[in-house]
Amino acid sequence: MKLKYAVVYERTPNNYGAYVPDLPGCISTGVSWREIRDNIRAAIGFHLEGLMDNGDPVPEPRRSIGEAMTYHSEVLNEHGHAGPELETTVSMVEVEVAVALAPAVGIR
Repeated sequence: MKLKYAVVYERTPNNYGAYVPDLPGCISTGVSWREIRDNIRAAIGFHLEGLMDNGDPVPEPRRSIGEAMTYHSEVLNEHGHAGPELETTVSMVEVEVAVALAPAVGIR
């Protein structure tokens, strides 16, 4: 089964970072745009594999690109980040999963 998760990417002065709002704790960094795209795709795979190995359900993707960007803005505001704006973009990343999905309950 193929799943598409929204991924938030940020360019900082020293590197790139990425995270998946629908998969709390799924993050990655890289030194280039190409590397961060490859790294976050691998991180999603490792994250889902870890969930399955632990017998935990795989969360169904819920957020659109727009919803992921809104989530990102809300998180920044909650944590009082008022520094210079970081270059931020959101895109969908597709991964293949060989398990049934869990209901998307309680994921913020």
